[in-house]
Amino acid sequence: MTVAPADDLTAAAESAADAPPERSLWERNENLVLGLVSVTAFLLFWEFSVLFGFVNPLFTSSPGRIFATGFEMFRDGSIYPDLWVSAQEFALGYGLAVIIGVPLGILMGWYSRLNALLDPFVSALYATPRIALMPLIIIWFGIDISAKIAIIFLSTVFPIVISTITGVRTMERDYVKVARSFGASDRQLFTTVALPSSVPHILTGLRLGLGHALIGIVVGEMYGASAGIGYMMQTAGATFQTDKVMVGILIIAGAGMGFTQVLKMIEARFDAWRPDHHV
Repeated sequence: MTVAPADDLTAAAESAADAPPERSLWERNENLVLGLVSVTAFLLFWEFSVLFGFVNPLFTSSPGRIFATGFEMFRDGSIYPDLWVSAQEFALGYGLAVIIGVPLGILMGWYSRLNALLDPFVSALYATPRIALMPLIIIWFGIDISAKIAIIFLSTVFPIVISTITGVRTMERDYVKVARSFGASDRQLFTTVALPSSVPHILTGLRLGLGHALIGIVVGEMYGASAGIGYMMQTAGATFQTDKVMVGILIIAGAGMGFTQVLKMIEARFDAWRPDHHV
């Protein structure tokens, strides 16, 4: 019979003592349960406030009415053309912002002179409300889908550019020194240090840009469009169809939450690449 060495037994005991205690079922799901309870309580309060006449449904509708209206819109297919138009605008506008914003941010972060040349324009356009640009965009592109793609692009590209610049410029200096000590060229330093360290910041920029893109959809379609979720909301609001307006709000909010969660999951996989991350 083989007896384990005393050192191994001591190390195992210390490892077991340092291991965090196993969390109970409630502790693992506490935040989820509390969130569900608060949302359920709010919806019930809202429903009964309308049911007992404390609130006029013309102004707020009610969860039951919103669900019934949304179900009917999906059942008869009346909402699908608007969803398809908004989905195209989002895919093209957001995709174009990613394709242009990420490389531009990397170049501006890596080349200080290029950053000095373009930073005034990026800062000015980022601070300009997108709705203020709508008259010019309508003049340039008309009221077809290209105008909405343009406003979504302008709403999205600058958060991506700024986050990417930050990622490239905040790489760990010790890594740079080590790479240089091994004779790394600028190209090798960029591909092995700067680019990997900027990935988490790029994903953060994509997540921030997502919210701006969804806002751009609604703003663009409300300002001048013939189809889309924003157009549907504007038309319903003008005719006091509060239920339809709330359905549109929930669709936009649901899409934002879903896409944000996907980006958060991707971002979590690269969290260890952050320069300030310590194991």
